[in-house]
Amino acid sequence: MTDDPGQQQPQDPASAVRADLQTTPPAPAPRRSPTKRTWILLILSALIVVGLSVASLIKVPVAILRPGPATDTLGTVDGKPVINIEGATTYPTDGQLLFTTVSLAGGPQYPVSAIEWAWTKLTDRDAQFYPESAFFQEGQTADEVQQESTAEMTGSQEIAQTVALRAAGFTVGEKIEVAAVASDAPSGKVFHVGDILVTINGKAIARIDDPINALDGVKAGATVPVTVERDGRSVSLEARTGARPDNGKAYLGIVPNPKYSFPVKVTVNAGDVGGPSAGTMFSLAIYDKLTSGSLTGGKSIAGTGTISEDGTVGPIGGVRQKMIGARDAGATYFLAPESDCGEVVGHVPAGLTVVRIATFDEARADVQKLAAGQSQGLPTCTAS
Repeated sequence: MTDDPGQQQPQDPASAVRADLQTTPPAPAPRRSPTKRTWILLILSALIVVGLSVASLIKVPVAILRPGPATDTLGTVDGKPVINIEGATTYPTDGQLLFTTVSLAGGPQYPVSAIEWAWTKLTDRDAQFYPESAFFQEGQTADEVQQESTAEMTGSQEIAQTVALRAAGFTVGEKIEVAAVASDAPSGKVFHVGDILVTINGKAIARIDDPINALDGVKAGATVPVTVERDGRSVSLEARTGARPDNGKAYLGIVPNPKYSFPVKVTVNAGDVGGPSAGTMFSLAIYDKLTSGSLTGGKSIAGTGTISEDGTVGPIGGVRQKMIGARDAGATYFLAPESDCGEVVGHVPAGLTVVRIATFDEARADVQKLAAGQSQGLPTCTAS
C-alpha cells in the first residue's frame, strides 16, 4: 500500500473518544450560594469543635476510680515471676492468687478534663467520683505523687515478706530506726535521724509498735531514759515526752521505721503498680511458695488489703472497682478487708463470692478452706 496524502487513515475508536474529550470540555456546573440551613450547620459544627476544645482544657477537681487489671501473684509479669525467692526451698503452686488494682484519674499526674468528666458520667457506670482532695494533697506535684506511691509499694512488699516468712517458720531480724524527728518534738534535738532504738524507759525495742508501748503508763511531760545505737556505738539519752494532741498520752515526736534483715531473698515484680493495697495477696503468695502443697487447691482467688507487721489486714480504696476487676479476670472468690465491708455490701458482681478477712491468719485459713471445697460458713460482709 502506498501513502496517499489525500486519504485519511482509519482512526482508532478510543482515540476518537480521547480527541472528543480533549476538544469538547464539559460545561461548568452552575454555582449555588450556601443556603441558610447550610450556614446554620457550619456555625453549629464550628461551635461544637470550639466547645470540645475548650472543655478538654478545663480541669475538674475530681478523682475518678475505674476497674483496673488483676495480676496473678503466682504467675509472671513481662515474662518474669511476680514472686521470686532465692536461698530457700520453694514448692510448686497452682491456681491463682490475684491482686487487684484500680485506674485512678485526677491529681497532678492525670488531671480530669471537663469533657472526660462528662463522658465518664454518661458512659461508665462502673466509675466512681470523689473530690480530688480525697487522694491528693493541695500543691502536691506529679513527682511527689509517684514517689509516695512507689514508697508505699516498696514498704508493703517488705512487710508482706516479713509476715509470710514468719508464718512459714523463718526468723526475720528487725531493728527500729528513727526515720524522722518532728520540728516541735518535745525531746528537742535529743534524737538523730538514723538512730537505732535499743531501749525506751527500760523496755527493749524490737518491733515497730514497741516505741509506743514502752510509754504506757508514762505521764506526758515526764523524762524517760533511752538507749540508741548511733554510728555503731551505744548512746544513753534522756528524752522528755509531750502530750499527744489527739489523746493526751505521752509521746516523743519521732517517726520509727523498721529495718529488716531477711534470711532469704524475695523479689517482687509487680509491674507498673504503686500503693500498699497488694500487701495481703503478696504475703499469701510468698507463703504458698515457701510451704508444701497448694494453698489455693487450683482455684482462682482474688483479693486486696494492706498488711501490717502484726498481720492485720487494713482498708483500701476502690473495693467496688477491684471486685469488678476480679470478676473480669475470672476469679470466683474475693478476699475483702473487714473494714471495707460497707463498700462491699450491695455491690458484689454476679458470680463472685466475697470472703471477709481481718488478719493474714484468717486469710490463709479461709483460702485453705476454699481449696478444700469448704466455702459454706466463711465470714462474709453483711449490712449493718
